[in-house]
Amino acid sequence: CKVHEFKGKFLGKNASFRVTSVIGHVYSIDFPQEFQNRQKVDPVTLFTAPTIKKEAKPEARIAAHLKKEAKGCDYLVLWLDCDREGENICFEVIGCTKKFLNKNNGKQIYRAKFSSLAPVDIQRAMDNLGEPNENESLSVDARQEIDLKVGVAFSRFQTQHFQGKYGNLDSHLISYGPCQTPTLGFCVDRHDEIQTFTPENFWYIAPTVDIKTFHIDLEWSRKRVFDHSIGDLFLSIIQASPEAKLESCVVKDGASQRPKPLNTVELLKIASKQLGMGPHTTMVNAERLYTQGYISYPRTETTKYPKNFNLQQVLQEHRNSPNWGAHSGLLLESNVSVPTGGVDAGDHPPITPMRLATEGQLDGGMW
Repeated sequence: CKVHEFKGKFLGKNASFRVTSVIGHVYSIDFPQEFQNRQKVDPVTLFTAPTIKKEAKPEARIAAHLKKEAKGCDYLVLWLDCDREGENICFEVIGCTKKFLNKNNGKQIYRAKFSSLAPVDIQRAMDNLGEPNENESLSVDARQEIDLKVGVAFSRFQTQHFQGKYGNLDSHLISYGPCQTPTLGFCVDRHDEIQTFTPENFWYIAPTVDIKTFHIDLEWSRKRVFDHSIGDLFLSIIQASPEAKLESCVVKDGASQRPKPLNTVELLKIASKQLGMGPHTTMVNAERLYTQGYISYPRTETTKYPKNFNLQQVLQEHRNSPNWGAHSGLLLESNVSVPTGGVDAGDHPPITPMRLATEGQLDGGMW
């Protein structure tokens, strides 16, 4: 990983900064060697087996890199993603670096909280440093251990159970995932419904009314019938009386609700429906846009803007866009207000455009 060094201010004093990175988790969880033999170890014993931490990418030597860069430093500021996984990586980094920092009696470890890489948000995070959340980190440790034990135990069990029972089944390893396998079950159920579905002909009446320049398509209250002769009966009744009688008239005021702020689930839905992009491709492009400062953090369940969200600043940033600048200008002129609805899931703000981009600055998938 690269190391960037520069001069600046920290806690009101001149300071030399040293900035580097990690590649995801520094460590992964696994069973000790004595539990690795799939043939000799009973899958049930894995639920009470001990676990160990080992380097997730030993070839990258991230732990050694962090220890080396920590030497001679007085403070550690953690800028990992602001979610539980990021919090867990914070404590992995602390474990690698804490004892190599210069010793002093004051606070040495800080946590930056941010959801955007825009300069103003980075500066705000630097001015409001906090502490890493150990409880969130421990929750990830627990989840990792549960995933490991459940996944490996059931994978070994069902591999042994199905071996030799189906001639065309590659039973070297039949993997089980706590999330993936139930999802696969939903897919199989839906596939079975489609395969066993028997199409059936039906008929419906589609009357239209022309009044001067108005053309109105009417909807049949019975929707449809599955007997052709009954459909013909209703059609003959209508044809015998070419005039229609208006029984009642109801007038209602309608209003279209403004769209809710965008979270990850809605992003995936819209990308699939409007752009034909799969979930993986969507998230890869969203994360690239985030790391380049064009949008806020793309993994969030929140659909409610924070109280300090500056909508006018976002619109002003996009006013010069050749594609949607005119629309941004209209919204600014109408003094549009920040939507007050939605749900605050307590993770990150909704996905929001942060910096103007042109088509020439982005490749096809990102654009």
